[in-house]
Amino acid sequence: MAEGTELAEQEPEYDVGKLDGLEKAAILLLSLSEDDAAQLLKFMEPKQVQVLGAAMARMDDMTQPKISAVHAHFIEEIQNYSTIGFKSEDFVRRALTAALGEDKAAHLLDQILAGSGAKGLESLKWMDSKQVANIIRNEHPQIQTIVMSYLEPEQSAEILAQFPEKVRLDLLMRVANLEEVQPAALQELNEIMEKQFAGQAGAQAAKMGGLKAAANIMNFLDTSVESQLMDAIREQDEEMSQQIQDLMFVFDNLIDVDDRGIQALLRDVQQEALMKAIKGADDSLRDKFTKNMSKRAADMLLDDIEAMGPVRLSEVEGAQKEILTVARKLADAGEIMLGGGGGDEFV
Repeated sequence: MAEGTELAEQEPEYDVGKLDGLEKAAILLLSLSEDDAAQLLKFMEPKQVQVLGAAMARMDDMTQPKISAVHAHFIEEIQNYSTIGFKSEDFVRRALTAALGEDKAAHLLDQILAGSGAKGLESLKWMDSKQVANIIRNEHPQIQTIVMSYLEPEQSAEILAQFPEKVRLDLLMRVANLEEVQPAALQELNEIMEKQFAGQAGAQAAKMGGLKAAANIMNFLDTSVESQLMDAIREQDEEMSQQIQDLMFVFDNLIDVDDRGIQALLRDVQQEALMKAIKGADDSLRDKFTKNMSKRAADMLLDDIEAMGPVRLSEVEGAQKEILTVARKLADAGEIMLGGGGGDEFV
């Protein structure tokens, strides 16, 4: 009798397939001690820590079946890989290059193999964008340009937004014209940054800047700032403005993403952002999204859009930027493929 009662009270196994990779990582870290979680987080990039930290903060249904399912899945995944040669430099180099690409992997390997932390220019990645803007505000434009080219486009866009319009124009055009930075110059800049907030950092020859870097930064700017800046660049150099525009990925370019990519995107975007974003999109792009949803979900979405009434164009553009940010993160993770492209109104 007691045995039957025990079996009746046993909770069913949780289907770990319901969770995406971010949720599984958040649950795994939350189930560790603070010290162990910190040891893992320190090997991640700043944006990864921010995204994962936000996911951990949102996690409010940590049931034991869910935790156990994530642990079991993690152990199963680990067992798929041999530990032979795991500590060898060649293995780590190949694994990181496959995961991050050559440039990021080389930089991270320098830190891992040298045992160095985030110092010099690397420290800027961990700072608030306003703080970085204040640090470089009075530096020579060449230094500001290297910093903007070195950091991730999203952070550089936030930093650029802190400067006056004329400075933005000058900096973005300098980024577009930059091709590479010599090792000695990069080392010297690391030392300058190091003196401002302590530490010591290594440097290596690096290709940075260029039209693609400028386009990537433009992708993350608020639409109003982006438009002003593009108009100003066009006045200065029409050919450059066209080249940057061609390299930018805008919301309308999602029409070229395959159905699997759209489905992956739909899983990660907020419903409210999607409603506003496609309210301002043309019919073909709206159809692209709805045909990759169930008929019931698509009908509900279209009904909700119809019921929401007029929406400011600035809100629509903000929602489209939000979805593009998700799309770029999925593209960076290799989950979707993106191509390139180039007052308050109501829609």
